[in-house]
Amino acid sequence: MESIACLYIEKGEPYGVGSCILLEEEETVIGRVSQQGLPDIAFLNAFVSRRHVLIRREQGRAVLYDLGSKHGTEVNETPLSPHVPYPLRHMDRIHLAGGMIVLRFSHSVTEQTLELDASELQQRLKRLAKPFLIDRDKRVCTIDGQVVNMTEKEWRLFLMLHDQPGALMTNDEIKRTVWPERALDGDGVPDVGNEELSSLVYRLRKKLQPGNLQIRTIRGTGYLLEQMTD
Repeated sequence: MESIACLYIEKGEPYGVGSCILLEEEETVIGRVSQQGLPDIAFLNAFVSRRHVLIRREQGRAVLYDLGSKHGTEVNETPLSPHVPYPLRHMDRIHLAGGMIVLRFSHSVTEQTLELDASELQQRLKRLAKPFLIDRDKRVCTIDGQVVNMTEKEWRLFLMLHDQPGALMTNDEIKRTVWPERALDGDGVPDVGNEELSSLVYRLRKKLQPGNLQIRTIRGTGYLLEQMTD
């Protein structure tokens, strides 16, 4: 890997847009801050795996590996297979977790640097991160050490939104997933009123409040789950 290889941040808290991170080590792990520690480059996003990707120096080139991440990695909009090497080229665009994190690989370094020094950045990561765990068997999630119990319909809605981060789930899609037992209307959609759907979303929002996740309403269309930043 050339000594000036670097990543530019196009999207990803806690870094500012345009921040440059030099890739000076033999291996650089990119992931999410967690109770288990910090990767070499850490993001505040619940949809990024703790160890999401690895960039390794191999025969003078930077080679990217997806480490089996839950929500995937794309380079120039092409999904990567887990643990398969991808030699990076100048100006390759890297998307983590469906584009919630966007990085640009480059061999050119400008005068732009991280907005925070290393020690301050790590303190901010630790302060803002909310440990987030899901137990699918028990149908609960843990946010910042607090167990959040959900009803069956709350759990169905939560998993639907969580498993497709940043993706819009339409009202009709939600009704089909959450209320499959209901009789269908003339359009083949379960007979669920908008007030009942809104009430379910409201209850789930309240239960997610301790963490960094929020349910965003797309008026008249549906909902999506996204990461909050400070």
